[in-house]
Amino acid sequence: MSRSAVFLDEMGVGPLWRLRQGVAPEPVDVAAEAPVEMEAVVAAPVAEAIEAVIEVVAEAVAEVQVEAPVAVAATPAPAAEPDDTAWFDDAPPPPPAKQLSDADIAALDWDGLTAAVAKCARCDLCKTRKGVVMGRGDRQGNWLMLASSPSRLEEREGRALPGEQGKLLDNMLKAIDIDAGSGVYITHLLKCRPLDEAGQERLPTESESAACRPYFDRELALLQPRTIVTLGSMAAAGINPGEKPVRGTVRQLGNASVVATFHPEMLLQDGTGKAKARAWADLCLAKSTHGD
Repeated sequence: MSRSAVFLDEMGVGPLWRLRQGVAPEPVDVAAEAPVEMEAVVAAPVAEAIEAVIEVVAEAVAEVQVEAPVAVAATPAPAAEPDDTAWFDDAPPPPPAKQLSDADIAALDWDGLTAAVAKCARCDLCKTRKGVVMGRGDRQGNWLMLASSPSRLEEREGRALPGEQGKLLDNMLKAIDIDAGSGVYITHLLKCRPLDEAGQERLPTESESAACRPYFDRELALLQPRTIVTLGSMAAAGINPGEKPVRGTVRQLGNASVVATFHPEMLLQDGTGKAKARAWADLCLAKSTHGD
């Protein structure tokens, strides 16, 4: 192949084909694929341009070969900067949610109270809790069932007295002609589960109880129950701090009558039936105090 043809091919310019002089075109038998002798002829203008390019390139190559090579010190390429995200670690944490004062909590409606409890950080229980447990039931009910603090099951379910405890409480109320699905609200004095350093349940401290008390007080103000039944000794003692509760008596908290009884969990563990008999007497006292 000639030099012109090589440069022509490199430049992407194909040859122009024409039949040789004196050869008449014949029909082509496609099946036989008979070769036809052809002659590649480069168009004159293109050929002249190629020759000019060849001469320029040849002169440039000659000049490069004559000049002595210059030693150039190898300069190491700068190392690529790592994807530095340290600035993110140094960034200040987002500001904590604003904690409401006692006066702020006292002005909340039900929805605002639920939202405030969910993001509460008024004590250190917010650091260990797996969730909060807000009250449930009829928010216009005149019966309030009050426990002390959530259990592990309640924390996991996010619901006051779930499972067998709730079923037993429903049956207890049904026994005194109270429909647990209407007119009854169930809650805790504390909305978080107190744990010790080993992760075991413990009694709430005075500061934890005081930090959570405004939430219960607001529930009480919104609900305005006629009768409160405390479930367990801690709830009976915590509802009126400093006052020693006595089973079988009626105390007052504002306009509400307060009667103490056993927690349903304890009744489920009662194999003798004695605690259940006492609980029945407590409920009968609450019912007679409540009236029709």
